[in-house]
Amino acid sequence: MNQAAKKYWDTFWEGQETPESVSAWQFGDDADTLAQLVMDGMKTATCSGHIFYDLENEPLPTTEDYSIILNSNDQPVAIIKTTEVTISPMNQVSEEFALAEGEGDLSYEYWWNTHESFFRSELKEFGLEFSEDMLVVCERFKLIDVNEKL
Repeated sequence: MNQAAKKYWDTFWEGQETPESVSAWQFGDDADTLAQLVMDGMKTATCSGHIFYDLENEPLPTTEDYSIILNSNDQPVAIIKTTEVTISPMNQVSEEFALAEGEGDLSYEYWWNTHESFFRSELKEFGLEFSEDMLVVCERFKLIDVNEKL
């Protein structure tokens, strides 16, 4: 976690019991747009490839997790809390979940095409192939705070 994110986190929780599980990160390929969708309340879900947690030796998300969302300049713009985590094959992700991701024209087709392209690119870096039934980690979250000091 960078200094700006730590300061934002500490200031937000000042005088309260601070949750232990927190990380700071950017969304996907377009960090600014996706962060803005979170701040606007349009984006309440996200998904990632299950395989990447193993490849990058990262723990799976839990409902105890808080995240500091960073913009493309690594500045903290919001705090979210994970409220649900499910794992399913990508080709079984519901249209309702795709809509909760709040991206593009809000269609399932847009969601599928964007995620397939992203996963293909990421998997290629590891010498792996995309599969329509690859496992994805689907997270729902709620917005806790928007950093008004930016």
